[in-house]
Amino acid sequence: MQLQDILYSQGFGIRRVCSGLIQQGHVEIWQDEPAPGFVGVLDSTREIDDPTGLRLRVQGTEWLYQAKAYVMLHKPAGTECSQKPSTYPSIYTLLPAPLRQRPVKGAVQGVQAVGRLDQDTTGLLLLSDDGQFIHRLSSPKKHLPKVYEVRTKHPLDAQQIDRLLAGVVLDDDPKPVAAAACTAVDTHHLQLTLTQGKYHQVKRMLAAVGNRVEGLHRSRIGRLELPADLAPGQWRWLSAEDLENLRP
Repeated sequence: MQLQDILYSQGFGIRRVCSGLIQQGHVEIWQDEPAPGFVGVLDSTREIDDPTGLRLRVQGTEWLYQAKAYVMLHKPAGTECSQKPSTYPSIYTLLPAPLRQRPVKGAVQGVQAVGRLDQDTTGLLLLSDDGQFIHRLSSPKKHLPKVYEVRTKHPLDAQQIDRLLAGVVLDDDPKPVAAAACTAVDTHHLQLTLTQGKYHQVKRMLAAVGNRVEGLHRSRIGRLELPADLAPGQWRWLSAEDLENLRP
C-alpha cells in the first residue's frame, strides 16, 4: 500500500493533497531501527507492505493507522448529533479533521454517530466509519442495553418504577414500551436501562408516569462504560476490550 494511499484512507485529504504533504516534508513515519524515532519520508509512492500498527506524524500531529475508525465521545450538553445542526454546534466539530474526512466507499463521509442523543443529553456516544458495526449496534433486534442516569423534577416513587418496568404507552405507538431495568438511586435520580431507541424515549416514558426529566446522561452501552477520565467534549479510540464489551 502506497504511503499516499495510507494517508488518504486515514482522512488527511484527497490523494493529491496527501501526495503533496509527503513531498513537502510534512509526513514522518516511526521506525525502530537503526534508532527508534520518527523519520521523514519524501516519496509519496513508498510501499508499506502491512500498515497495521503504523505510526505517522503529519504536520506535527501523531496518528496511529486504523483500518476502520471506532471511537467514543463524551458528548457535552448543547451539541447536536448532526452534520448540519440547526441550532447548536455539531458534535463533529469536537473531532479532529481526519476523522471527519475519512473516505467511505470512495466518498469523503467521515465517521458517523451510532444513534443520536438529544442536544441537552450528555454521555457516551459511539462513532465509526464501519457500516456493519453501526447497523449492528443500532438494530433494535440486537437488544443492546443502554443505561441512562436520569435526574427528575419530582420525587420518584415505587409506583413510577413499577409502571416503567411493566411498560408505558407512548403517543405514537400503541404497544407498551418497558424498561429493561429501573432503579431509584435517590429521590430524584433514576438509573434506567433501555434496549430500544425511540425518539425522546426517556423523556416521554417519564412523562407517561407523571414525572419530568431535568437531566439526562448516558453512562453505558452494552458492557462499555463511559470512562471517568474522559471529560465532556473529549474522544478516544475504542480498544479491543471496548469492542468486545459492545458484543451481545
